[in-house]
Amino acid sequence: MNKPAFSLCVYCGSRPGTRPAYAAAARALGQAIGERAWQLVYGGGRVGLMGEVADATLASGGRVVGVIPETLMQREVGHRGLNELHVVPTMHLRKQMMAERADAFIALPGGIGTLEELYEVWTWRQLGYHDQPIGLLNIEGYFDPLLQFMQRAVDEGFLSAQQLAVVEVGTEPTELLLRLAALSTRSHGHDDFGRV
Repeated sequence: MNKPAFSLCVYCGSRPGTRPAYAAAARALGQAIGERAWQLVYGGGRVGLMGEVADATLASGGRVVGVIPETLMQREVGHRGLNELHVVPTMHLRKQMMAERADAFIALPGGIGTLEELYEVWTWRQLGYHDQPIGLLNIEGYFDPLLQFMQRAVDEGFLSAQQLAVVEVGTEPTELLLRLAALSTRSHGHDDFGRV
């Protein structure tokens, strides 16, 4: 099977959140991926924003690869309608497999799991384990407090301004997707993500 022209790893909530705009953005992102016949790589769930972005990608003609740990198959309700669903034994393998299949990363609103995944791939970028673009889809200002805190980390000398600027921030799903795709330089081999 030929690798899709572009493969986007999406981190997002297994819950829908309180604002309809969150689910609408997840659907718009999935539609933009699918309409270009690109590939979504995500956490494999059928519920919350995870399900929204996966279903929209599939409905629009894109490929979807889900990676979910055995312990979360029931909690996150593993999506059985994907092109590929990989059930793995640990979270570490989940995140590594997702990263290996991705040309870029984007975080939508979500909870601590979403934030942990974002920070890990951001850290890997800082340490030189990859050079792929990372984006924040900042719907309804959801990530404003996080960005303010990260600016505080710069101001207090714990993070360089260059490392903060690595993350592309956008409010419109298609625009941010296309910006990340344009920035991606990944060859289609496998990188040793996270093997520190």
